[in-house]
Amino acid sequence: MADIQNYTINFGPQHPAAHGVLRLILEMDGEVIERADPHIGLLHRATEKLVENKPFNQSIGYMDRLDYVSMMCNEHAYVLAMEKLLGVTPPIRAQYIRVMFDEITRVLNHLLWLGAHALDVGAMTVFLYCFREREDLLDCYEAVSGARMHATYYRPGGVYRDLPDCMPQYQASRWHNEKATASLNENRQGSLLDFIEDFSNRFPTLVDEYETLLTDNRIWKQRTVDIGIVSPERAKALGFTGAMLRGSGVAWDLRKKQPYAVYDKMDFDIPVGKTGDCYDRYVVRVEEMRQANRIIKQCIAWLRENPGPVMLNNHKIVPPSRVEMKSDMESLIHHFKLFTEGFCIPEGEAYAAVEHPKGEFGIYLVSDGANKPYRLKIRAPGFVHLSALDEMVRGHMLADVVTILSSQDIVFGEVDR
Repeated sequence: MADIQNYTINFGPQHPAAHGVLRLILEMDGEVIERADPHIGLLHRATEKLVENKPFNQSIGYMDRLDYVSMMCNEHAYVLAMEKLLGVTPPIRAQYIRVMFDEITRVLNHLLWLGAHALDVGAMTVFLYCFREREDLLDCYEAVSGARMHATYYRPGGVYRDLPDCMPQYQASRWHNEKATASLNENRQGSLLDFIEDFSNRFPTLVDEYETLLTDNRIWKQRTVDIGIVSPERAKALGFTGAMLRGSGVAWDLRKKQPYAVYDKMDFDIPVGKTGDCYDRYVVRVEEMRQANRIIKQCIAWLRENPGPVMLNNHKIVPPSRVEMKSDMESLIHHFKLFTEGFCIPEGEAYAAVEHPKGEFGIYLVSDGANKPYRLKIRAPGFVHLSALDEMVRGHMLADVVTILSSQDIVFGEVDR
């Protein structure tokens, strides 16, 4: 028999599965993990401190950069916290738009997760499939906000602007001739809502394609079934939320249990797992994409029938329209003051949480009556999940560390803050 040695090895930060910013120190007994010690902070940007030095409305862009895969969901929590303290409710149309984009963001997040998770486990094709769909959804982001990722589209009192009536078109180029361009532009002839509706009609079939590649694939199941099991009681004790908690069989979803915006008017199901292993977490997230698609369809149907304002008319917190600003001196001054000094929020504290694609994303906001937050604390789901990594990997092989870490759906912007 060969002597089995104990090793202490460094996993990351340069390992592709460690996202470039996680250092794991693994204590090994041969190839079996005895202990895992995550070292974080390599991406720390002091977001919570930076927010305290800027007017409230100038920090919305910081939220996009926390979890840079779930941009608008982060904004939603911050904007909800501000609205709680201000005592304002955005127009109903704005709430439907927010819910629709929250779910588009959920699909975006899960597509990236699925592609990257499959890559980490060793499947290449799924990554290319998922990015094909992400491209369309990022075009929706760009259509409403002008940015493909960091949108800053949600504002206190509503959303930046209503949904556009037309979609940008592809131009013929040396890569795509006129015929190919016409085919690419086929579903871009109408409004943004038409484009999203076309996507939501195609999407279930595309999810079937991912499932054909993975769900019953025996290599995939050998790598994920019974790996990283977390019992329901332990998941609750560790503070898991989102797909990590539902994968362990606990049907907890803030959209159902503590509805915000118009989620109480939506018809959707909460998928739950049985075993709490990596395979269950995969199945739950795939089903969440289907449920998100259902919600998007309901929002599209309502938005078609119900035009209306998407922003409050309260110019203490909402800037005047561009048209007024360019013709009226008072509006110009008002606009200038609002974007340089911001607005003051009454003294108090508020906690707002949303069902972020990764779990419960919360913002605890304290105001002392000034135009800047006195204190802002971010409750990031990824931070809690990463703290359980040691417990999840013990007794598993080195190759399983990558699978378990990847099944947590970690993004380091929100872990390190």
